[in-house]
Amino acid sequence: MAFDQEIDKRRTFGIISHPDAGKTTLTEKLLLFGGAIQTAGAVKSNKIKMHARSDWMEIEKQRGISVATSVMGFNYRDVKINLLDTPGHKDFAEDTYRTLTAVDSVVMVIDCVKGVEEQTERLMEVCRMRDTPVICFINKLDREGQDPYDLLDEVEEKLNIKVRPLSWPINMGKTFKGVYSLYEKNLVLFQSSKQRLDDETIKIEDINDPRLDELVGENDAAQLREDVELIESVYPDFSMEDYAAGKVAPVFFGSAVNNFGVRELLDCFIDIAPSPKPRETELREVEPNESKFSGFIFKIHANMDPKHRNRIAFLRVCSGKFERGKGYLHVRNNKKFKFSNATAFMAQEKEIVDEAYPGDIVGLYDTGNLKIGDTLSEGEKGMYKGIPSFSPEMFKEVVNKDAMKTKQLEKGINQLMEEGVAQLFTFEMGARKVVGTVGALQFEVIQHRLKHEYGASVDFMPINLFKACWISSDDDAKLNEFVKSKYRHIAKDKDGKLVFMAETRAWLRMVEDNFPDIQFHSTSEF
Repeated sequence: MAFDQEIDKRRTFGIISHPDAGKTTLTEKLLLFGGAIQTAGAVKSNKIKMHARSDWMEIEKQRGISVATSVMGFNYRDVKINLLDTPGHKDFAEDTYRTLTAVDSVVMVIDCVKGVEEQTERLMEVCRMRDTPVICFINKLDREGQDPYDLLDEVEEKLNIKVRPLSWPINMGKTFKGVYSLYEKNLVLFQSSKQRLDDETIKIEDINDPRLDELVGENDAAQLREDVELIESVYPDFSMEDYAAGKVAPVFFGSAVNNFGVRELLDCFIDIAPSPKPRETELREVEPNESKFSGFIFKIHANMDPKHRNRIAFLRVCSGKFERGKGYLHVRNNKKFKFSNATAFMAQEKEIVDEAYPGDIVGLYDTGNLKIGDTLSEGEKGMYKGIPSFSPEMFKEVVNKDAMKTKQLEKGINQLMEEGVAQLFTFEMGARKVVGTVGALQFEVIQHRLKHEYGASVDFMPINLFKACWISSDDDAKLNEFVKSKYRHIAKDKDGKLVFMAETRAWLRMVEDNFPDIQFHSTSEF
């Protein structure tokens, strides 16, 4: 019984958004409520020499953006919350896509001024692929933004999901007075000078209570009553089943930087967000309350501590109980491994954990045996599904600027690729190394990390490539024949899989037509 209770009290979710929507700020305020930190950092402040707690890499502090997923755990109202703060920048989308495989639900942050942006649409597509439940937090209400009704229409139209407001703002910008919670039937008044944790809530059982007029003024009270009546008549009652199936997104309004509306979001999240769900392996569906442990690696990060050249693999526990020091089967290698240094995270700070339950994220110190997508289990040999690599959009050749540092470059580039920062393709002919990324900023991050973490200096030279396609065939002889005929354009990825490097879209189409027995794949999972 205690085991089932441990599972029921866990909530594992990711925070996603377009850059600058306030995602990292919201993360910090949630951590403040959970008592995990005492002071919030200022991501871009020149006056305060602190940075957002979840942005700890040197390049993140310089740029004021998140470039890697941070994992944080905290307790709130007897619930264990595992929170994953993801990069918003589209150049780091692949890290976010992989992170979304490890969560059970998502909080999506939208800027009330800019509305739904391109990257938010992309992320929502990934959520829809898995029917991930989504809560929407419309942020920055202390600024003059779009009309709330227009924002709701835009969310429904662009993100292709029904919405149900569970809170409603009283004005916006300079005249912003507060938020009425349709979920808890209470009013929270906004005071911009105070960034308190214990926002006083005023219980308003009846929206027609005359106290409302005293608190916000007659005109705003009348407008709020009209809005609430309209919402209740236009939108259907909130359905837990529809939310859990990813069909409807509850919407909250607030201002994360002022710590406003965050508690309402967190309280509702605790009530409605799903506890750990079953997961698919190649063999079967695995239930979280099964007695035997299993889990998968969704992220790897090297050099989290610059003083110690360590490498940590992030494991999502899917079933059973993980115990430190116990031997588990590495399914891909068919070998047993013991992990004596298992850690839980609070951004960069870590603490040793002796046991972890489904939904928990555990950091495993690793010397290079684990890769993204690997499964660990108590004996069963099914690999967890759904962590593909996507075909990159930009390609550049790696040029070593210091021949004396070849070993450092080799080690650095291999470790960074295993983290999933980008993808490495090594041509069969000439062993030229080409890095493929989703966006240009990734090249800068790789260059910076190679120099500062490994002491290796590189240049990235433009190369004429359109697409990297993984290739396969039911006929081995035909595949070998194809590889021989296109030898100059064949490379291998970091896992040794064959990849066809197409120079133009037209040429790729022609090759596909000329070799009908060869399958060309845009993801590595086929």
